[in-house]
Amino acid sequence: MSDNVSHAQQLEQRLEALEVKAAYTEDLLDQLNLTIYRQQQQIDQLVREVVQLRQQQPEGGGAAVRNLRDELPPHY
Repeated sequence: MSDNVSHAQQLEQRLEALEVKAAYTEDLLDQLNLTIYRQQQQIDQLVREVVQLRQQQPEGGGAAVRNLRDELPPHY
């Protein structure tokens, strides 16, 4: 009879441990979902900013390519 009680207690402890793990897993999943949601909001904002910057850029692709040798410091 004590084997049955011991076995039942072990099963109860294992079940409780699984329930605790499941609760932690649910919490972690909620945190990860929130993180992904916030990151997506940041990505969307950055995409909007890039679009605005491209619209502000003058047509023709910007400044011409410059050679650093042409830009000597004033003391030369």
